Amino acid sequence: MERATFGGGCFWCVEAAFKELEGVQSVTSGYAGGHTEDPTYKAVCSGKTGHAEVVQIEYDPDAIAYADLLEVLFTIHDPTTKDREGPDVGSQYRSAIYAHDDDQLETAEAFAEELENEGLYDGIVTEIEPLDTFYEAEEHHQDYFEKNPNDAYCSMHAAPKVEKVREKFGENVEGEPTSA
Repeated sequence: MERATFGGGCFWCVEAAFKELEGVQSVTSGYAGGHTEDPTYKAVCSGKTGHAEVVQIEYDPDAIAYADLLEVLFTIHDPTTKDREGPDVGSQYRSAIYAHDDDQLETAEAFAEELENEGLYDGIVTEIEPLDTFYEAEEHHQDYFEKNPNDAYCSMHAAPKVEKVREKFGENVEGEPTSA
């Protein structure tokens, strides 16, 4: 198993989308990229810890490649808006890739550069850097969409991301999809 750590807005939405994929064993919501040890959700939301809301994905590289995970990330969020995703505004919602090793770092940088060169995005602002520390978010944030599919925020923001993954990456979607 390998790990990937990504930020692309609210971690509830990103977590729900990646949980759809075959080869993904687990997705954990958390925080990375900041300067405060063991931050809380409230502290991260204040913008004072420097952390981004992220997900850490444990995956089988024989079943799904890191580059495929990057493709999903860039499909489900807008990597050209600084410190925002949809209605969520603040540095904790920034677009970010926190690499676990040099290969991931090089792959992510080349992937973003290729998207720019192909003209798919103009002005990618995704932060790409080595992962320092990942802090797991509080339990009530884990599997949030799964536990709260009728929550208004989830219906308006997480469900469309899940649907996008199902439509675009259907061949890589796990057998029984999560409710949307």
